[in-house]
Amino acid sequence: MSDTAAVRALLDAVLDAIDIPFPAAAHDLDTFYSLLDRRVSLAVLTARGALAEDPADIQWNADYLRKRLAEHPTTGYRASRGTEAAR
Repeated sequence: MSDTAAVRALLDAVLDAIDIPFPAAAHDLDTFYSLLDRRVSLAVLTARGALAEDPADIQWNADYLRKRLAEHPTTGYRASRGTEAAR
């Protein structure tokens, strides 16, 4: 995979980590913010690792972030789109 493709894969994973549906109701805010906090933390740690490591390992970082995000799916609250948050 080219360096450009690997960087794009990492950026796409970071965006998926932080761009989650906003809750439809105030009672879901705690769940939303807890989930967002975990996902942002994973994205930050992964981005820091990618910047500190050999650029050839960027795809590994993107794959790692995707794997970790799967452990924290956007479920458990009703999203503002009217359905349960799920990606």
